[in-house]
Amino acid sequence: MPVKNVKYLCFFSLLCLCSVLCSGCGDKINESIADYRAPAPASLTESTREQYAAPYLSTELCVIPKKKQSDPVDRVMSAKASMIINDTDHTMLYSHNIYKKIYPASITKIVTAYVTLKYANLDDVVTVSHRASHITESGAVKCGFVEGDQIVLRDLLYSFLIKSGNDAGIAIAEHVGGSVEKFADMMNAEMKRLGAVHSHFVNPHGLHDDDHYTTAYDLYIVFHQLIKNEIFVDIINHAHYLAKFKGKDGKKKKLYFNSTDRYLLGTAAAPQGVTVVGGKTGTTFMAGSCLILYSKGSDGKSYISVVLKANGPWDLYYQMSHLMGMEG
Repeated sequence: MPVKNVKYLCFFSLLCLCSVLCSGCGDKINESIADYRAPAPASLTESTREQYAAPYLSTELCVIPKKKQSDPVDRVMSAKASMIINDTDHTMLYSHNIYKKIYPASITKIVTAYVTLKYANLDDVVTVSHRASHITESGAVKCGFVEGDQIVLRDLLYSFLIKSGNDAGIAIAEHVGGSVEKFADMMNAEMKRLGAVHSHFVNPHGLHDDDHYTTAYDLYIVFHQLIKNEIFVDIINHAHYLAKFKGKDGKKKKLYFNSTDRYLLGTAAAPQGVTVVGGKTGTTFMAGSCLILYSKGSDGKSYISVVLKANGPWDLYYQMSHLMGMEG
């Protein structure tokens, strides 16, 4: 293709991209420009060509330009960042500070789940390492696995997300990525492929690190993908889970876990007509109280809600219920 034509096609693709970003969430995207990929010049290397042709937007995502966030800010929503999206119609009901850098705490675990479900065989048997079983950080939640325990990856993933056990996170990362550090590289690469480019992760569980951060919108992007996965939806819908595995000596062992989601446990009530499917909580001193949630409205449509850095669990669930009250 002549260079002149290539330049023209690149310009046209970028023009289409800009038109969508300016339109705001809720406007229907023209199907004829749904790919949003600029043709790569022939001179590019294969690796550069792949990056150049990456799909920047999806017709299934709610695109929210920074200036199109909710104004004024809802007086109930005092959390640092929050949003609710009608994920059936891809429309925004409310959003505030969704591009602010925030520490995600254990909501990190949804990114770990995404990478695991994409790359790993859930029938694999995982052996818990010394590093996984010897987390020393004060207040870190653990499932209680000990070094040498052997557990099927599927059961480990259920335990990880339901109990929010950080020991399970390290065991998953080491098994899938070869090490925690290599797995974090996989997390960052996958987020970029999804278009969630304002995040950086250094571990699979969310224990605090200044260089471990994300945004509400990035979390929405990956969660939007995850709720298409039946296994993930089944996991987050569990209020309780019994993990069966073997110890180093081969003897059978069991651990019983309760969900960290108060809606599933019945200690928090969703608005009338709203059905909470499930989600992921997160809490550290630096991150505050956080929650991302998948729910069904009285209209039968799917919704994704995010509240980040609320002032404690009561405030978190009060604000989340307020968001869900906006569902149709």
